[in-house]
Amino acid sequence: MRSIWNGAVSFGMVNIPIKLMSATENHAVSFRQIHTEDGGRIRYRKVCELEDHEVPTAEIGKGYEDADGSVVPITDDDLASLPLPTAKTIEIVAFVPADTVDPLQMDTSYYLSADGVPAAKPYTLLREALKRSEKVAVARFALRGRERLGMLRVVDDVIALHGLLWPDEIRAADSVGPDSEVKVRDAELDLADALMDTLGEVDLDSLHDDYRAAVEEMIAAKVEGGDTGAPEPAAQEGGGKVIDLMAALENSVRAARGEKPDTDASRGREAEVTPIRSRGSDTKSTKSTKSTTKSPTRKSAPRTPKEAGGKKSTATKKTTAAGKTTAAGKSTTAKKSTAAGKSTTAKKATPRKKTSA
Repeated sequence: MRSIWNGAVSFGMVNIPIKLMSATENHAVSFRQIHTEDGGRIRYRKVCELEDHEVPTAEIGKGYEDADGSVVPITDDDLASLPLPTAKTIEIVAFVPADTVDPLQMDTSYYLSADGVPAAKPYTLLREALKRSEKVAVARFALRGRERLGMLRVVDDVIALHGLLWPDEIRAADSVGPDSEVKVRDAELDLADALMDTLGEVDLDSLHDDYRAAVEEMIAAKVEGGDTGAPEPAAQEGGGKVIDLMAALENSVRAARGEKPDTDASRGREAEVTPIRSRGSDTKSTKSTKSTTKSPTRKSAPRTPKEAGGKKSTATKKTTAAGKTTAAGKSTTAKKSTAAGKSTTAKKATPRKKTSA
């Protein structure tokens, strides 16, 4: 690995010459900006806004923009004159338990390598002291023109340096959590614990970036001129549903154990679950109220043609002494009735009456 910084670790009166090397690398697929019309590269040019022409790198310096918009030029000599005792030294200031360092402060990681044979002995001494004490060293160091905070720890018999953010660079977590209080029952916690135990541990070396692999395959297919074979994106279900948390936890445990999820686990149990968002609960109760209100006024099912026909025949059979029928729309037939009240229609309606009876 190529060293990016040479200096020393100051361990009390002990001075350990070291080389600093990056411990991580970025494997993300990078893209270029191109002109979609012809595929030409899009490049940025450094142009002076006062003279409106491109400026070479040799003529570019530093400047600090004040609140009023004015720019104060800062030269390399100005920065070199500032007191910076850690310019070439990683100065250890304390040894603390590892759990006292907030993971939010963790930044870029580096490896420290002993620079030369004379540095091997003090380097090994510091490494073994960190191992036996089970502590980490908090240090100050300067890199790329600014002083930084760091943490030294042992990784595979090598001393690693983790850059740390300064405490005032960590934002407070106020008003980030849920706005309303959420009550979690012991039964839900027990299921969550069971799920955690079932999932168990994982070998971090077995994890890999599936998205990056898919991007690389897609690029390779385009280079070969074939089909990219990109799958259709899966349709996502609509959100906003109030889930049965207990049923979800139980099914998660079953799935982790390789068992078949219980599709009926959530039926009839939604009232027992404390919803994460109260708005979903209010909506659900409103729908329930509406359903209860409508149920007493539910309309009866329409009559079948047979039922309707039977009643119609009965109405047709009823005639007055004058021979007029009471059924609507049968005035033509009623005129054919005799003085005795007998009509051809009445005779035809008799079988219908027997049928309806």
